[in-house]
Amino acid sequence: MLTLYDEKRRLGRRGFLKIGGLGFAGCSLLDVLAAQASAKTASQRTATGKSVIFLFMHGGPSQIETFDPKMSAPAGIRSATGEVKTSLPGVTFGGTFPKLASRANRLAVVRSFTTGDGRHDIKPIVCRDTLNANLGSLYARVVGANHPVSGMPTNAALFPRAVAPECQKETSTFGNFRSSGDFGSAYAPFAPGDGGDLQQDMQLNIPLTRLDARRALLGQLDSAKRAIENERAMSDMQHQAFKIILGGVADAFDLSKEDPRTVARYDTAPLVRPDQISRRWNNYNNYVDNAKSLGKLLLLARRLCEAGCGFVTVTTNFVWDMHADVNNATVQEGMGYMGAPFDHAVATLIDDLYERGLDDKILLVACGEMGRTPKINKNGGRDHWGGSAPLLFSGGGLRMGQVIGQSTRDASAPLSTPYKIPHLVSTVMNTAFNVNQLRIARGAPAEVVRAASQAEPIFELF
Repeated sequence: MLTLYDEKRRLGRRGFLKIGGLGFAGCSLLDVLAAQASAKTASQRTATGKSVIFLFMHGGPSQIETFDPKMSAPAGIRSATGEVKTSLPGVTFGGTFPKLASRANRLAVVRSFTTGDGRHDIKPIVCRDTLNANLGSLYARVVGANHPVSGMPTNAALFPRAVAPECQKETSTFGNFRSSGDFGSAYAPFAPGDGGDLQQDMQLNIPLTRLDARRALLGQLDSAKRAIENERAMSDMQHQAFKIILGGVADAFDLSKEDPRTVARYDTAPLVRPDQISRRWNNYNNYVDNAKSLGKLLLLARRLCEAGCGFVTVTTNFVWDMHADVNNATVQEGMGYMGAPFDHAVATLIDDLYERGLDDKILLVACGEMGRTPKINKNGGRDHWGGSAPLLFSGGGLRMGQVIGQSTRDASAPLSTPYKIPHLVSTVMNTAFNVNQLRIARGAPAEVVRAASQAEPIFELF
């Protein structure tokens, strides 16, 4: 922990050890920086400089009520929420996505995507095809755990508490979003808002009597820097650790640093108020957390990418389950709770990225662990289905304004050549890296190269 509170004693080696020992997912910051340095050679030659925001739709969204409404199919199969015309001729989306529909020229939707099974888990963000690690951990294993200039963690995971502390803790019943597989804890996603050591260590513990004026604070930090620079035995890693803590990294995690108008623009909480959601469903709190946090989570993801984070996982608590049982609303009612926040948040992020000139630099991916049955069940819900699932892309310098592939008449399976999780992993990795160069780069981890090369990327995007 960074400790600058003793007014009578000069900051010395013991005080600095508190800085250098900053915890990051079970290891010290110096360990993280050492891991970063070991990967620097490969990253300099292979990284494209693009970031990825992976929006995981936890629970399994319906392919029909999202991007493939099948309105010509019989009742009980076609979209329960109707359809809305998009900006692409002849293409429609589910009826709760009007904002995304009007921005379809900035999207690529895959209608021939399949996750292979109908199990609740957290594929494709963590699965066998990602080496049982968060996909962002593969990215961090190549480029290093921290950005070499800003010190920003290169791999982050954002859950509702990152922007709304009153929300529930992340759902971990179906898998560990923070898994780093066999890569080690240095490459695990940093999750702000979880109360971990890194969050606390980014705060300067200086007594209130010394915070009367900004000038006094800056003067104290300058003195601390001079004291540390006089420590002869300090390593380059220790110097870098100190710069990270006193640098601007923490500001990227603080939405109060953002223009309030932008925060309001992203905010999804007013769209679905808690009193508008039926309390009969056990997932009531999940619906509330989703509406309360989703927009601000995507805003925070954009801020982290701007500050040098290369991979950001975003997920709200388990909301996309659609059985219409004691836990979940019917498809029609549930999409009322989930569709408006998703439609607004993703559309706002897309507009923001284009306005900032970041559409070539940041790739948004959105999907879940499976899709939903073609036929609506007797309760008005859709059950688990692995044969077909929705998949959306935006930005990243890829080819937008298209629908890729086709599904069968009832959206139960791909009609055209199927795209599977390995194709998605390869697409993400080929956006973040020049994979051909990665294959021959000295020091590039062989297991990451294999994961990136296990299938061809979705070629229509490139």
